[in-house]
Parts: sequence; structure tokens; C-alpha cells
Amino acid sequence: MTVRVEVQEGYPSVEVIVRCPSETPEVRSILAAVQGVNSRFAGLKDGVTHVIDWQDVLYCESVDKRCFIYTAGAVYESQARLYEIEDRFSDVGFARISKSEVVNVRQITALRPEFSRRLVLVMANGERLIANRNYARSLKERLGLT
Repeated sequence: MTVRVEVQEGYPSVEVIVRCPSETPEVRSILAAVQGVNSRFAGLKDGVTHVIDWQDVLYCESVDKRCFIYTAGAVYESQARLYEIEDRFSDVGFARISKSEVVNVRQITALRPEFSRRLVLVMANGERLIANRNYARSLKERLGLT
């Protein structure tokens, strides 16, 4: 892969062109990352709405019909539903790990198999999450482990 940046004074905006012999998973991942650069979450904390970059999100969880966004340093409440977050951010690396959780796979630092085909995920902040057996296989495929 070759990466080249051309700076042209007076050019109206940033343009990204991907030239490739075929569309591979690597190419799709590059496209998703480029398209997701401006993707952000809106999260409520202490009555204040915060703008959160998707890269900073560890995972999202639904509890009692309320959705929460977890980062390394804070927890925010989201107005979005969990399935909306999964749909909107799946291209940049968010995947469902249980009925009530969606994880940012780029924040996973380690995996450990557990009985009943479940996976223990260790997140960048050291927190441990469980991917249940219904979602473990697709998560491993997404991470390129199968």
C-alpha cells in the first residue's frame, strides 16, 4: 500500500481517492475510517451535552431502556438507541457483543475464551466485558481471528 499526500494551495476541500485493483476488506476498512473521521456521539452528563469522538468510546450499553456511552474517563447518557449506534458506527469498528452491549473493537486489547463459547474482552482501560456465545463468532471474524 502506498500513501501519498498532495498539498495544493487554494484547493477548496480535502479529497480522498482510493485506487485499488479490487475492493478488499482492507480497502473497506480504510474507507470506513476515512468516512468516520467526523462521526461523533452526543452524550449527556450532569445536564450538559458533550460531543464525543467515536475513537474515545469503549462501549455502549443499554440499561432499563436507557443507553449509556462509556469512555476511559466518563459515562454519558445517549438519546440514541443501541441499535441506532450499532448501525451508524458499525463501519468504523463497533460490534454487538450481547443483547445490551455494543463495543468499539479498536479499544479491545485482549481476548480470552471462556466456557460455553463466550469471550472475555479486556478493554483499553482494563475493564472486562463478556461477549456472549451468540455474538462471539461474528466478533472473532470481525477481528480476523477465524
